[in-house]
Amino acid sequence: SPANGSSRTLSAGEMYLFDTGGQYLDGTTDITRTVHWGQPTPLQKEAYTRVLMGNIDLSRLVFPSNTAGETVESFARRALWDVGFNYGHGTGHGIGNFLSVHEWPVGFQSNNVPLAAGMFTSIEPGYYRDGEFGIRIEDIALVVEAQTKEKPFLTFEVVSLVPYDRNLIDLSLMSPEQIQYLNSYYKRIRERVGPELQRQQLEEVYEWLQESTKP
Repeated sequence: SPANGSSRTLSAGEMYLFDTGGQYLDGTTDITRTVHWGQPTPLQKEAYTRVLMGNIDLSRLVFPSNTAGETVESFARRALWDVGFNYGHGTGHGIGNFLSVHEWPVGFQSNNVPLAAGMFTSIEPGYYRDGEFGIRIEDIALVVEAQTKEKPFLTFEVVSLVPYDRNLIDLSLMSPEQIQYLNSYYKRIRERVGPELQRQQLEEVYEWLQESTKP
């Protein structure tokens, strides 16, 4: 909590990590976004992009049913591991339905149950440099059946519809498949969130959304 003795002035020249959420009668949200409103350093852009790549790689993964979360967890870390980066927390946790924000037994740790269709989990890789900056990108994903030739396989459907910070993305690091996923995700945000913003006559927010979800 802010206090007179420990608080400091914020500026546009640094990164901000927003871990947000709320509990509603029909569900619980837990979404983290990292932003920079100034000029990020090359290291900050690379670290953010690699965290995003890990988020995307796990979100679009197709895997056999009854697979334990710990078996696929490393997909979220691979882009970071490639350059010797890592993070010290879990990659995701179950999301309660008007219950706990961290809801056992779903997740990506060794003591979690195998993933099954209908489960909600967070996917939240990150990267942190003590005293400098922290990055985390957290989405809620629903485990769904994948459209594969052989059944049953599973994948994730991300249900958090919040744009990522374009100012921090280095597209030159990303694969065509990752960029295609990003564009598909942005198209879904526009289609689902845009009309609701217009219905509520939130034109300034709607314009921000259109700008933030350009291909």
